[in-house]
Amino acid sequence: MKKIAVLLSGCGVFDGTEIHESVLTLLSLSKAGAHYQCFAPDIKQMHVVNHFSGEVDAAETRNVLVESARIARGEVKATTELDIAQFDALIIPGGFGAAKNLCNFATNGSECEVNPLVSDFINEFILAKKPVGFICIAPMMIPRLYGHGAKGTIGSDTDTVAAFNLMGGSHQAATVFDIVVDEANNIVSTPAYMLAGNIAEAYSGIEKLVAKVLELTK
Repeated sequence: MKKIAVLLSGCGVFDGTEIHESVLTLLSLSKAGAHYQCFAPDIKQMHVVNHFSGEVDAAETRNVLVESARIARGEVKATTELDIAQFDALIIPGGFGAAKNLCNFATNGSECEVNPLVSDFINEFILAKKPVGFICIAPMMIPRLYGHGAKGTIGSDTDTVAAFNLMGGSHQAATVFDIVVDEANNIVSTPAYMLAGNIAEAYSGIEKLVAKVLELTK
């Protein structure tokens, strides 16, 4: 039975993992008969957003690993606990946490860097030539991780596409129902809530991404 790592970035679309995307990923994996283990970096969130008002709470601080435990029902491990031999692939849901906590694309744009704990974690899968699925805004890390010419999609947002290409990536336009596969690098990506108008649309692409990631495992 396949075992897939799922990298979370907190809990909540505006400052962590997009909850729908993460749950749909776990659901798709489970329905496909795969086991999964959630991981998150043990780091401080960039900031905390009140999801009701949309305002940043400057007085509050939260930890990405602790917040990710909300989604994982407590079953989450720090990225430093990875034993790459135990896993066949990795999937990374989106949400602003991917662009604020896993990397700093939200603030630095095309000059962004991936957090070292995160890049060390993902690079274990890359070096082992294991497939990695990137959802929503998470594909913005692809050019930094894989280098020039790596393919991915964030949908169709003009400025974000331009940044992806400026960083050396090769952006592929895709609808919410599509996946983009970079066979050379074992990468699968889908726009999800970069384009989704509802949870069913997000599920369509995520389910296809999960199926393709599982197909690419050796």
